[in-house]
Amino acid sequence: MSGTDDTPAYRVWAVPGLPEIRQGDDLAKLIATAEPSLADGDVLLITSKIVSKAEGRVVEAADREAAIDAETVRVVARRGGLRIVENRQGLVMAAAGVDASNTPAGTVLLLPEDPDGSARAIREGLRDALGVTVGVIVTDTFGRPWRAGLTDVAIGAAGIRVLDDLRGGTDTHGNPLSATVVATADELAAAGDLVKGKAAGLPVAVVRGLPHTVAEDDGEGARAMVRGARDDMFRLGTSEAVRLAVTQRRTVRAFTDEPVDPGAVRRAVAAAVTAPAPHHTTPWRFVLLESPESRTRLLDAMRQAWIADLRRDGKSEESIAKRIRRGDVLRNAPCLAVPCLVMDGSHTYGDARRDGAEREMFVVAAGAGVQNFLVALAGERLGSAWVSSTMFCRDVVRDVLNLPATWDPMGAVAIGHPAEEPRPRPERNADAFIEVR
Repeated sequence: MSGTDDTPAYRVWAVPGLPEIRQGDDLAKLIATAEPSLADGDVLLITSKIVSKAEGRVVEAADREAAIDAETVRVVARRGGLRIVENRQGLVMAAAGVDASNTPAGTVLLLPEDPDGSARAIREGLRDALGVTVGVIVTDTFGRPWRAGLTDVAIGAAGIRVLDDLRGGTDTHGNPLSATVVATADELAAAGDLVKGKAAGLPVAVVRGLPHTVAEDDGEGARAMVRGARDDMFRLGTSEAVRLAVTQRRTVRAFTDEPVDPGAVRRAVAAAVTAPAPHHTTPWRFVLLESPESRTRLLDAMRQAWIADLRRDGKSEESIAKRIRRGDVLRNAPCLAVPCLVMDGSHTYGDARRDGAEREMFVVAAGAGVQNFLVALAGERLGSAWVSSTMFCRDVVRDVLNLPATWDPMGAVAIGHPAEEPRPRPERNADAFIEVR
């Protein structure tokens, strides 16, 4: 960036000539050799990957997912195979920062264990090698909520005023600034990324002309930029997110051939079994029919039972054929789940009224579990249709699936990737469903 003598300006460039970094390398000495003209007030921007390599953070891992698990403190969001997590460094990012690129096969690259400490060590090494006082930022690539694309941010810093707190000042019109805190270290990291690039083999950049961002001491580091739990409005999700998940839950009757991730269905079951239930019981069981053979065997048996019922009702063969075709939503789904009600832990009163109410409580709990299940599937971007058919031939279902006599099938849920966008949902006025006394 350039300007006249009386306008702010800075210059940023990538540092050429660095070798392939290996464990034990002294990054400060290598950078000093490659860029001996570093001056007081310069800011050095260093890709975390070479810091990790120098610090021996390359680990053997045949399974990258297991490495992500080991680095994860908290799962923030998940969609398919992508996980946004809080890692051991307190950073919220995709895959905990575990990287399988530019590292030997069978290994993965972890983030520096203490990025601020790494930045301090490099800063001290450059002071010893060149006699200069510079700022050092260790950078990594982040995605951002509500914004497409990636950018570099600061995950470690030394000698940098990482945040510029403008609160208490005024803008050019004299208006008070009450909420403006500038993420200076992130802005510097992004500027460096423009010249380093993602595939250019230039892991280090220098910014010159912004000495006000450099401090004499090491400063508080990039850790100060991590938003604390108390101030994180999205840490546990919001009512808006819950409402979105609920409204995304739609009955889907046409599915693509794309396979369903079994892990997504199991995560939905985990959500289902958090539903309320009477007497601290767990009245839900979910039978997952993941193979075509198991689905066909069940659905063929159910079809025969349904045909027999319709014939007993006096329906014509033409009418029976139409009804059977309408029931093919289960047959067309790549995965089926049969939720079942169990009454373990229920009370027996010896009184028809109270015993009936007891069962109703368990049935309501089963419905709450299925609703959780359907909403969680929608959160996984899976379509579903809950149909009642297994409730009309419970003995058949129990026999085919070899279920205990105490398990009552409560319908079946067809699961798959929607073949088309759902139609707009008709607006419903909540007041029409409310009575106030």
